[in-house]
Amino acid sequence: MIGTDRLDLIPLQVEHAEEMAGVLADPALHTFIGGTPLTPDALQARYRRLVAGSPDPSERWLNWVISLRDESCLVGTVQATITGRTAEIAWVVGTPWQGRGIAGEAARGLVGWLGTQPVQTVIAHVHPDHHASAAVAASAGLTATGEVQDGEVRWRRAFG
Repeated sequence: MIGTDRLDLIPLQVEHAEEMAGVLADPALHTFIGGTPLTPDALQARYRRLVAGSPDPSERWLNWVISLRDESCLVGTVQATITGRTAEIAWVVGTPWQGRGIAGEAARGLVGWLGTQPVQTVIAHVHPDHHASAAVAASAGLTATGEVQDGEVRWRRAFG
């Protein structure tokens, strides 16, 4: 588990699917991340695959749910896919909890933790029109590179 001032990043479990289905239910949330809201059963199947880990032994999938400690509820997810010494990260916070700095705090907690691991580079991909996610990436110490992959800007942070 990774703790921040207000949050606990809890390793993903299949049992989180039912609560997370509600957190991720707003179709507007999927504007930039794609897809549509999943039912609890579909999300449970997805979480089962994520918890099992990558079929590629050179790649590690790390996933956490974001728990807002004061409200005792799940509010989103963060993830890191580690290949070699590079971690690609992503985050999503449910619509009702957006605008409260939760995504930034979770991303900073994740990047801080990654800095204690054998990781040299952290990258994220952010849609150029998703200004809130760009602010989250910047708050976690990532810098836009100007590179575009699949229509998204690559952000990067290197550790000493």
